[in-house]
Amino acid sequence: MDRLLKIARSATPETDVQFRPRAYGEEGLRAFLRDVLALANASVEGNRYIVVGVDFDAKGRKRTHAIDSDDFSGKPSYQSLANEYIEPPIRIRYKPVSFDGTRVGVFEIGDCQDRPYMMRVDFSEQLRRGDAYVRVKDAAVKMGRRQLMELFERKFRDSVSAGDIEVGFPGDIIHKELALPTCDLSSMPSALASAKLEEMLNIRNISTNSGSTTMVARLTHARLYGTEDPYVDRSPEDILMELNQIRSRYRHQDDHFLFDKRAQNLQLVVYNQGEEPIIDASLSITLPNHNAFYVADRLPKRQVNDKYVDRTPDEIASYPAVTLKDDSVHITAKIGDIPTGEPLEIFISPLLMCIGDDLKGRRFGIRYALHGQNLRAPAKGQLKLSFC
Repeated sequence: MDRLLKIARSATPETDVQFRPRAYGEEGLRAFLRDVLALANASVEGNRYIVVGVDFDAKGRKRTHAIDSDDFSGKPSYQSLANEYIEPPIRIRYKPVSFDGTRVGVFEIGDCQDRPYMMRVDFSEQLRRGDAYVRVKDAAVKMGRRQLMELFERKFRDSVSAGDIEVGFPGDIIHKELALPTCDLSSMPSALASAKLEEMLNIRNISTNSGSTTMVARLTHARLYGTEDPYVDRSPEDILMELNQIRSRYRHQDDHFLFDKRAQNLQLVVYNQGEEPIIDASLSITLPNHNAFYVADRLPKRQVNDKYVDRTPDEIASYPAVTLKDDSVHITAKIGDIPTGEPLEIFISPLLMCIGDDLKGRRFGIRYALHGQNLRAPAKGQLKLSFC
């Protein structure tokens, strides 16, 4: 029997397993963050689980409730929510399983060895920065000062100083600043297509205002698209609709342009100068966002002839977890154990970036925090990107 199905079918509510009759949905995101915190801080060994779509009747028998397939991708994804609001980083997998013909879901929360887990930023008035919960039997209980102090003291007794950790860009020495070249984004496929549509829109508006025929529009279409592309009479409203959809229509072509043809690979290294390995380390970084600054939130599809095909699961899993916000970019990566005495690359697959000419001469700061099971406190610092 599949391991996750076995959990859904056979487990009962315990300190490391929670059941919930419905998907969290947009209204339940606070409950999701609270439940993840509680399970991550629970005094148990190994993985922890949340089963959604299953509850119990008055006689203790399990009942199933179907979970919509869209819930398993999420907008944003549940992993992205955890990355944004919880520290240290937590690994979460969410997969559907078929329970007696009904699709239910199972969250698997990775082995949590870096307690306490807390809210990194405010989510709401009821869930604020610094809040922490712990699961006791089958309930989520808010942790108080004494409980947090005990966890921090236990961590301090057997820990490594953050002062022994250095993070930076690779090279003969570890660099704290990296220069990246910019490029002309006007040749991006969606930008070229937008320019053509805007010219067609301008011609249509001029023709409409002057009362002329569509001859000018036909000639313009032939010049822009070639005679092989048949002319279609479109109103200004139709062209505006196409312009609004242009980024989604050219998504794969743009990704190929940005993250294959013009990509800059970003790698970081960590150097443990202490006497003990760092156990179960992870890194989170935050940097500003800008409309000329592109960071891939997933590996782009691979171009094969005229088609774009998916990467292998191993390739997809090797890329860092990236969350794109309007004003910032958040990246997390699981590193594992960090040995002493030699620099270690942090990303299995380098981070893919593309920088437009609008940022030439500018600099961005990168804030980082490296967590580890036996780190006395996170190793925090700042790096710089300069654009040339």
